[in-house]
Amino acid sequence: MRLTLYTDYSLRVLIFLAAKPEDELSTVAEISEAFTISKNHLTKVVHELGKAGFIETVRGRGGGIRLKVRPEHINIGNVVRKTEDDFQLVECFNRESNQCVLAPACRLKGVLQEALQAYLAVLDRYTIEDFVQNKDEIGLLLFPR
Repeated sequence: MRLTLYTDYSLRVLIFLAAKPEDELSTVAEISEAFTISKNHLTKVVHELGKAGFIETVRGRGGGIRLKVRPEHINIGNVVRKTEDDFQLVECFNRESNQCVLAPACRLKGVLQEALQAYLAVLDRYTIEDFVQNKDEIGLLLFPR
């Protein structure tokens, strides 16, 4: 299974925001520079993370973005489910477009479905907080002085 760049960027934004002091706002430009990612891509990611309720935007002079939910309440599996648009690992996962002649007798589909569920179950065991336990080290990488 491979995550999309959109999900990758979403997780990076959440980790970035969680690594900051709680009262400190960040900007898309700041995050873009830290990860060397296009501001245009991040703007869409930040907008969608806001719609999903993970972050909030403070408008006006001195505004920015921050986590709306505490890092320990942001489940990685939930983020991946909200940001990935396709969990169809193989053609036969889509009943409408499936053309595989083996589908009626194939046992591979069940194994792949089991593997997908196991993958998501592992992600469900972690939160953003788990990935910022080393805030000092992350801070040196993301917020150089």
